Amino acid sequence: MAERRFRFGLVAAPTASAKEWTELARRAEGMGFSTLLMPDARRLPSSFPALTLAAANTETLRVGNFVLAAPLRSPQSIAWDTATLDQFSHGRFELGLGAGRPDAEGDAHILGVPFGTPGERVRRVAETIETVRGMFDDAAGGNEELRAYRPVQRPAPPIMVAGSGNRLLSIAARQADIVAIGAGLEPNLREKVGFIRETAGDRFDDLELSLNVFAIGDGELPPWIRNFGLDPTLAVENRLLSVLNGDTATAIDVLRRRRDQFETSYITINAFALEAAAPIVEQLAGR
Repeated sequence: MAERRFRFGLVAAPTASAKEWTELARRAEGMGFSTLLMPDARRLPSSFPALTLAAANTETLRVGNFVLAAPLRSPQSIAWDTATLDQFSHGRFELGLGAGRPDAEGDAHILGVPFGTPGERVRRVAETIETVRGMFDDAAGGNEELRAYRPVQRPAPPIMVAGSGNRLLSIAARQADIVAIGAGLEPNLREKVGFIRETAGDRFDDLELSLNVFAIGDGELPPWIRNFGLDPTLAVENRLLSVLNGDTATAIDVLRRRRDQFETSYITINAFALEAAAPIVEQLAGR
């Protein structure tokens, strides 16, 4: 079994100047975060150029989408952007894919692409992974027309798939390198991880399992967590996977216990909780 060492990703987006964005990237790197991850939404700047800027101003920090809505772009364009960013970051890019948020239909309208049914959007994730990796293989095989599609990381940059339903989690288990699990309450996590393990079979030990944290502590929660279908009143005694209740020592104990029980070692943390996350990252990153 692969050793499950903790690593942490900071989920953030540019909200002001390019200078502040690059300063945040350098701060995350200095704090011990493994990755800077950027959401994909029409109200935000495009993630690929923003992540390129972050990578250009750091040395070891990895960067990634959190996550790119696969149905809104062609697989070929995703492969092109992925290879370019991987080249410019010297092999520090991680491609994050999902089927699109429930409210992403507005994004599709603005981009002028069909949104599709839930089933079609899930299938698009699998098709995108297959196409992207196929183009990388062809480029590595000497196809000069695909020279721009040669990433630094071989055979391909790591691919994260985020999902909560079994259809998307089955694709993640069979095809992804990283699985970002949406399970809501902790009791649901055991079932989700069991499904992933059964579906992945022999490749389960090579998967990295991830959980996303919105807030840390017992203070007032940001109102936007309701946009993710979460009930803030349930954020007590560490019932919600996306909220770490208690002090730093309690949060560390909870993350260690979840890793021991569910093998979740990659923790992504919203920038809202950056200050509270600092001592946790310092004590657990790489351990």
